[in-house]
Amino acid sequence: QVQLVESGGGLVQTGGSLRLSCVATGFTFGIYDMDWYRQAPGKQRELVATISRSLSTNYADSVEGRFTISRDNAKNTVFLQMRSLSPEDTAVYFCSTYARKNVWTKYESYWGQGTQVTVSS
Repeated sequence: QVQLVESGGGLVQTGGSLRLSCVATGFTFGIYDMDWYRQAPGKQRELVATISRSLSTNYADSVEGRFTISRDNAKNTVFLQMRSLSPEDTAVYFCSTYARKNVWTKYESYWGQGTQVTVSS
């Protein structure tokens, strides 16, 4: 069973930092791209950052230069280091992947339960 479990969210003041983690189980973590998304109240879910199996990264313009995505394949974990946070970053943050459990199953999108990040002004 594929599971993605996020942690590390919380309440932080403007200008502060947080580091989110997402532990993955149930699939071969190291061969798949991993994504971080966020969804603010009343808004659509948006892609924040992606890290490929080859460690290339991409970021939304709104977080470029402030957020850093990384991964530790030995620990099946993807991270999102967030700096210079502002109230506009307040959202539920989700990790996600498009993967398959093994060669006999189909590819699917998998999501964690999300972790709340609240930035106070």
